[in-house]
Amino acid sequence: MIKLTGKKEKYLNAVKRAKEKKFVMPTFKQMKNPELIPRKIKDKLKNVGLWDVNPLNLFRITWKNEPTMNGGLYGNTNYIELPKELTGVDARIIVLVGKWFPTGAHKVGATYGCLAPALTSGNFDPINEKAVWPSTGNYCRGGAYNSQLLGCDSIAILPEEMSAERFEWLKTVAGEIIATPGCESNVKEIYDKCHELNATRTNITIFNQFAEFGNHLWHYEVTGNAMKDIIENIKTDKTRVAGVCVTSGSAGCVGSADFIKETYKDAKVCVSEALQCPTLLNNGFGGHKIEGIGDKHIPWIHNVKNTDMVVAIDDNDCMNIVRLFNDEQGKKYLEKQGISKELIESLDFLGISGIANMLTCIKFAKYYELTSDDVVLTLATDSMEMYKSRFNELVQREPNYGVEQASRDFHRHIMGITTDNMLECNYYDKKRIHNLKYYTWVEQQGKTYKEINEQWYKEDYWDNIHNMTDKVDELIEKFNKDTGVLEKI
Repeated sequence: MIKLTGKKEKYLNAVKRAKEKKFVMPTFKQMKNPELIPRKIKDKLKNVGLWDVNPLNLFRITWKNEPTMNGGLYGNTNYIELPKELTGVDARIIVLVGKWFPTGAHKVGATYGCLAPALTSGNFDPINEKAVWPSTGNYCRGGAYNSQLLGCDSIAILPEEMSAERFEWLKTVAGEIIATPGCESNVKEIYDKCHELNATRTNITIFNQFAEFGNHLWHYEVTGNAMKDIIENIKTDKTRVAGVCVTSGSAGCVGSADFIKETYKDAKVCVSEALQCPTLLNNGFGGHKIEGIGDKHIPWIHNVKNTDMVVAIDDNDCMNIVRLFNDEQGKKYLEKQGISKELIESLDFLGISGIANMLTCIKFAKYYELTSDDVVLTLATDSMEMYKSRFNELVQREPNYGVEQASRDFHRHIMGITTDNMLECNYYDKKRIHNLKYYTWVEQQGKTYKEINEQWYKEDYWDNIHNMTDKVDELIEKFNKDTGVLEKI
């Protein structure tokens, strides 16, 4: 659970730091509905860039930022809809766009969901402790950024084979960067480093995205409600909400799927991973190229009992689509297929995991034979801005890219997607996946046998987490009142 009570000394230090750095903390209500943000905050944001290291950008932790890099305020949820001409299926595929968060990825939200309760409850001392962000990419970027805004030192941990863009940008915000051996799926090496830090340093707090329920809760409340807003705006009398399809990295995004499933009774939760690392599907393991997902274990915060389907996506499909969507010859080919120029220029909103999410939606729609009355939701965690080096690698590998190559990538890797490597989960399929948590979390990471069984058998376990939002908001509001910063703006 999320700790809501802590030590008075730590709380007072957090208040002191807020006064020094002059930061105000947004509530979950304000992240869901920016109309509730005070006018004087909005007025100051008009002079702040989206990526500026400015505490005011805490109020841009929302899916509803105006899509501009400087001075933007708020509007509707940022999303694109992928038409049949691109996907080959009748279903309406809706993709929430993460590019318009500070840092260009929604992980600033997930990390805020972890850090805010700790700061405002007296469980983290920003003056005397460092925040450690173990990650396979964007999470440590978001954590280091929020740490800067909230006036605390940070340590970012990520695999050494992640994209160069991540490391270069981290150097500008993180107090310390630790590169661990391996690639995307080498998470145990990250955990081993965390154990080493715990054993050798006394002034750290580790915010493990795979185990922090603030990650799950932020997506349940903020991302889930953003999806609901889109549905309510586009639905007709015939609209059916078929489900939410998301890749499993930390499983934080699965929280949004839980929200939609609770809100729309027929909606399903579909969770995907890399075919090269099929842990959900086959208890498998391996390395892959879909950065941000598929980490050879089941996250503690994944509500597996609520998952209806698991899917494996070939990283080769994703990388070929990266080339198609971002190469000028690929764009020209897509236009000849009847896809609008406006949408083509928006396809770089999808990073590698966003493309994997798109393919998951296509497989999901084909499996259930969905129609144009069905809506499937997913999200793009980040954009191709994070993967320019990966695109350049593809260009070096295949320098002569023309109509033939674009046709190959479009028809084989999108239109040719089939319903293989999918599992519609029955009770024991779900329990088999849940049981995998034991080896990582109970044997290695100190979780209890009692709680792993509570996750499965206790009926109100996940409801109790979801019901913590108002309590967290109360803490944030009290904290802001105690600092007095908002009144002085």
